Amino acid sequence: MRFEDLNVAELVEFDSEDGVVRFAGQRALIIDATAKGNLRKELINHFGLSTARAMLTRFGFVQGWRMAEAMQDLFQWESEDDWCHACGRIHMLGGMYRLGPGTPGSLTKEGLTLVGSYEAEQHIAHLGLSDSSVCWTICGLTSGYLSRAMGKEIYVLEERCIGKGDTACHLLARTLEEWGDDRAAELRFYRVDNLKEWLEPSLHRITENLKAAERKLRERKRVLARVAPEVEDPVGMIARSAAMRRLVDLARRIAKVDSTVLITGESGTGKELVAHLVHDESARSSGPFIAVNCGAITESLLESELFGHARGSFTGAVQDRLGLFEAANGGTLLLDEIGDVSPGMQVKLLRVLQEHEIRRVGENRSRPVNVRVMAATNRELAEDIAAGRFRKDLYYRLNVVQLHVPPLRCRREDILPLARVLLAEAAMRLDRPVSGLSPRVADQLLRYDWPGNVRELENAVERAVALGRANLLEIDDLPEEVRQAIPLPSVAGPVRALNEIEKDYIMAVLDLNGGNQTRTAEQLGIGSATLYRKLKSFRIGRGTGSTKGEDSDPPHSG
Repeated sequence: MRFEDLNVAELVEFDSEDGVVRFAGQRALIIDATAKGNLRKELINHFGLSTARAMLTRFGFVQGWRMAEAMQDLFQWESEDDWCHACGRIHMLGGMYRLGPGTPGSLTKEGLTLVGSYEAEQHIAHLGLSDSSVCWTICGLTSGYLSRAMGKEIYVLEERCIGKGDTACHLLARTLEEWGDDRAAELRFYRVDNLKEWLEPSLHRITENLKAAERKLRERKRVLARVAPEVEDPVGMIARSAAMRRLVDLARRIAKVDSTVLITGESGTGKELVAHLVHDESARSSGPFIAVNCGAITESLLESELFGHARGSFTGAVQDRLGLFEAANGGTLLLDEIGDVSPGMQVKLLRVLQEHEIRRVGENRSRPVNVRVMAATNRELAEDIAAGRFRKDLYYRLNVVQLHVPPLRCRREDILPLARVLLAEAAMRLDRPVSGLSPRVADQLLRYDWPGNVRELENAVERAVALGRANLLEIDDLPEEVRQAIPLPSVAGPVRALNEIEKDYIMAVLDLNGGNQTRTAEQLGIGSATLYRKLKSFRIGRGTGSTKGEDSDPPHSG
């Protein structure tokens, strides 16, 4: 048999009854190339580039070795050279690549040119262009085949690779001595001991990350079980109010599809938590979640941060740098404060959303990215569009689905459960013996309007825990603005008479001032005598409020 006479129809056998496929006499599997490319991406994302390359190189080596043995048993070769030369053709017939024009050459002499490497194709599709050669499995295959056929260790490396922008892949085979020290960094991927050396730190890092995540989850479950066992807590969100339950339900539904999401709401409402919920409930949950505050970075730095840069593209760019779009490949990128992005940057973001590819600063070639983009803002983008500050086409690209996070004042059912959870977390973090809220503190938290929303509540609770001297938080532990809060008027329920509302309001202010009538009258903008008459009409005794000394006798003028 000559290697030119190999015919794929004679090498492939199908047993339709038993579901067995054989190639060159060995049982084989038909695996989708895209699925294999996705496996490569997962290996790189979870174990790192070096570990993934070592694993795929060794996998290819073993497969190539077994193929050489199968070809020796299957055919009577005219010469050992034909057996060796069959290496390039046999793997072409297996769908690994297409050979370049002309008769295949010798891998150990002029090398082998490939114009259709499936491995380079899949690497580009899933991870973009690389800075180094990427046909790791193919190099391993040919190395294993030749090592078995020639009876000595042969190492195959790429001189050129489509995966890093060359027009074709070119493989060369040499012994370790022939390669010398020039390619030592690449040859180490063939060593089994190096595979263990790379794999163990990767597994150790993953194990430690999992343990840390489990510890954090257990601590949070203990906190919730102690202070609010009935509260559902998706990704740290308290959703007792109807508005928040609707938001959580919509977020979970939109997580199942890959649409772009715009998250709106006032500052401090928890927009990033909502983005986390969408990511964690999506098919991308195993991929990275990266958030960037666009408003905190200047336009020139933001472009480099998002898209990366090439070495030498500007002063200080001493090496190539991966951008956040590439770092988030296979996962989610949250563009926070999107309303603060400059018009020039808006154009570049629009192109990425349309083309699904980025271009590093200082480069002239594009790289595909597979990222779900979410954006968040506390601005009214419709007003910015009308004023010419925000592009309408970018707004429509981002606003495929909008999730609006209601302010805390519109979800008062969530205030006390949130406060109790935040209190327990702060007490654990600060190692304080505080275990709950006094009734007066709970009432005062409900009175306050919380313009800073959940972030302000968290800060207020942490301050109270830090200053508290008892097991329960007391009113004096709260910030001044929260202590001074008075009930807001409400039209919920049956309509009340105006004099009843006036009475409740005056009594609430009086209670807030500890019974001090003079201070109460000043805050209400009325005279002390007027306040006295109103209190008398409410049938409040003369001694009301006299504990703080100023108003035990009725005033003489109003």
